[in-house]
Amino acid sequence: MIEIELDGKKVEISEGSMVMHAADKAGTYIPHFCYHKKLSIAANCRMCLVDVEKMPKPMPACATPVTQGMIVRTKSDKAIKAQKSVMEFLLINHPLDCPICDQGGECQLQDLAVGYGASNSRYEEEKRVVFHKEVGPLISMEEMSRCIHCTRCVRFGQEVAGVMELGMSNRGEHTEIETFVGLSVDSELSGNMIDICPVGALTSKPFRYSARTWELSRRKSVSPHDSTGSNLIIQVKNNKVLRVVPLENEAVNECWIADRDRFSYEALNSAERLNAPMLKQGGEWKTVDWQTALEYVANGLKQIKADHGAASIGALVSPHSTLEELHLAGAFVRALGSENIDYRLRNAEFEASGRARYLGTPIASLTHLERVLVVGSNLRKDHPLFAQRIRQAAKLGCQVSALNAQSFDWALPVENVLNVPSSHWVQALADIAAAIAAEKGVAAPAVGNVTAQAKAIATSLLGGERKAILLGNAAAHHAKASSLLALANWMAEQTGATVGYLTEAANTVGAQLAGAVPGAGGLNAGQMLSGGLKAAILLHTEPVFDSAAGALSVLALAKADMVVTLSAFKANMDFSDVLLPIAPFTETAGTFVNAEGRVQSFHAVVRPAGEARPAWKVIRVLANLLGLPGFDFDSAQEVLVAMHPAGVPEFAPAASLGNVSKAAIDLSPAVSEPVVAAIYQLDGMVRRATSLQLTADGRAAVAMPCAQEALA
Repeated sequence: MIEIELDGKKVEISEGSMVMHAADKAGTYIPHFCYHKKLSIAANCRMCLVDVEKMPKPMPACATPVTQGMIVRTKSDKAIKAQKSVMEFLLINHPLDCPICDQGGECQLQDLAVGYGASNSRYEEEKRVVFHKEVGPLISMEEMSRCIHCTRCVRFGQEVAGVMELGMSNRGEHTEIETFVGLSVDSELSGNMIDICPVGALTSKPFRYSARTWELSRRKSVSPHDSTGSNLIIQVKNNKVLRVVPLENEAVNECWIADRDRFSYEALNSAERLNAPMLKQGGEWKTVDWQTALEYVANGLKQIKADHGAASIGALVSPHSTLEELHLAGAFVRALGSENIDYRLRNAEFEASGRARYLGTPIASLTHLERVLVVGSNLRKDHPLFAQRIRQAAKLGCQVSALNAQSFDWALPVENVLNVPSSHWVQALADIAAAIAAEKGVAAPAVGNVTAQAKAIATSLLGGERKAILLGNAAAHHAKASSLLALANWMAEQTGATVGYLTEAANTVGAQLAGAVPGAGGLNAGQMLSGGLKAAILLHTEPVFDSAAGALSVLALAKADMVVTLSAFKANMDFSDVLLPIAPFTETAGTFVNAEGRVQSFHAVVRPAGEARPAWKVIRVLANLLGLPGFDFDSAQEVLVAMHPAGVPEFAPAASLGNVSKAAIDLSPAVSEPVVAAIYQLDGMVRRATSLQLTADGRAAVAMPCAQEALA
C-alpha cells in the first residue's frame, strides 16, 4: 500500500492505482468526463486536472499513478483554473440546445458547467456542426454536435461488449464518433452506451422526446427475461413505463443491462395488451366482465373433472412467472386432484430431479474463472451479461472452450471449439471425459475416442485453479440432457471444476423450488402438449413460440374441451376459450430466483392496465369459487411468507439446489434437435417490443425458419 496526501488528508491506496482511485476511496469528487470505473483510462477530456506538488503543470487525476508521499490538491487555485479552462474549450463548440436535449437534467456536462463554466463565452467564430448518423432502432445519434469525444462509447464496445462498433475518425475539429462503413450498432449490450454518454450525443431512440427526466418517478425492479436477474430502475410518468435503466449491483449485473432488459418495456404499452377478460362464443371473441369469465372457468373445470377426472386437467406455466404465481398455480392444480403442471416447455427430456438445477457458482465468480467449458449455448445471445463476465475473464487469461453444433461469434477469444451435431453431444463429452481419464490414469465413465480436440479441451480443464463446466439452454433442452449432466459431473469431479446450468429464464430456478413440475403420475409438458389434457391452463406462455412442440401444440390444445390463457397480451387466440388479462412484472409484486439462487423480490411500479389483475390474485379467486382450501391470501408477500415460514432467505437454501443426475449415460444419438429461443424471441414481452424486433438479431430470428416450423 502507498500513502498519499489528498487535500490535506492521508489516503492509503494500492500501488499502481491512479490519483482518481485514491480520490474515490477518500470520497473526494474530481470532475471528469472520459473516466469510468469499468473502462480503461483514456485521459482525453482533461477535466480531471489536479495540482500535484512538484509537478510543473496540472496533471490528469485519472492517468497519474500514485507515488509514496505524493501531495495532491484538487481544489487549489491552480487546479480550479485548469479545470475551468478545460470547460471553456469543451463548451466552445457545444450547441446551446439544453431545452430540447433528452439528456437535460441528467447531463454531466450541464452539471459541471454550473461549477466550472463561465457566464459568457469568448468564442465568437462559427460553431462546428456534425452530421447525424443512423445506427439502428435503439440508439439515436441525431445530435452528434454535442459529442465531447470522451470515447466512453468506443471503449465500452471494445472492452465490455467485445465489438468495436463505434470509432473516432478524422482529426482536430473534424473529429467524429461514427460507425465503420455506415454499419449499424448491433451489440446486445448497446443500450449501455446511452447510459455512459456524459452528454446528449447518444440517447435512447424509443424514449426520445417522451418526457423530461424530472417528470419521471423512479422505482426498483428485477428483469423478467434471462436468468441473470438484472436489477433495474423503471422510470414512470402518468402510470406508464417510459424508460428502463440499470440499478447497480456488483454481484449480479454490475452497472450494465442487456438491451432486452432495457427496451422490452415497449410491449407494455403496445396494442397487443389484453385489457379485459374475453370469451370465445360461436367462434368470435367477446369482451366480458371478470365475474362472468371466472365463473365460466370454474364451472368448466368442475364439469371436466366430473366427466374425465382431475387427471385430465393440467397447467403449462412459464419460467418467466413469479415465484408466487408458480406456487399458487401448482397448489391450485393439486387442490383439484391433478399432478399435471410443468414449466419445462422447451425440454425434450424430463428427468425427475430432487433439487433445483442452477449455475453452481456465484455470478460474480464468472469474471475470475481460469478455465471454462460451455456446452450447448450461444452464450453471447442467450446470456449477454454472463458472456460479458466471461469476456472479462478471458482478458485476464481464462481459457474458454465450447461444445456446440455450430460456431458462434461470442466476441471473446475461444481457445478450443468442438462443433458436432447436437445428436452426438453425449459422445463428444464422453470423448473429452476419456481424454481426462487417460491423462489421470482413471477409468472413463463411458466409451470415448480421444480425439485431438477432445484432448485439447481436457488439457485445458486439467489446468488452472478456478474453473467451471456450464450447460447452456440447448444442453438443458436436449433429448439426452441427463446424460450430458452425468458426464459433466464426472468431468467436474476429476478436474476440480464446478458444474452448473446457465438456466434459461428469469425464474427457471424458482419454478423448480416452487414445485412447478409434475408429481407422481403427473404429465410433463411434452405429454400435455401432445394432447393429454381435456382442460389446459396456460400461465404467461404461448406454446407455439415457447415450447418444443411449437406449431404442433395448436393441434393438441385444440382437442381440449377448455383452454384458459392467463396472459398480459392477446395470445393463444386460435385455440383458447377464455383469455384472462394478468399483470406483467411491472404491474404486480413478485419474486424471481436467478441462476445462482439469489432470491429477489420486487413491487409493482404502475397500476395494472385496464382490467388486468395480478395472476396470483386471479388463481386465488378461482380457487375460492371452486371452494378449494388454503387460498386465503391478501398479498403476494403473504404467498411468499407461506412458502418460507421461517423467513424469506437471500439465497435459496443450499440443500434445495444441486446439479446431480443419477441417470445412466446413454451414448446413442439423440433423435431430436434441442429447441432454443432466439435472443428477442425468448418471451412474450420481447416478442412484442417493436424496437428490439427491428434490430439485426430481431430481423434474423424472423427471417430464419424456426425450430417449431421444422417440427411441424
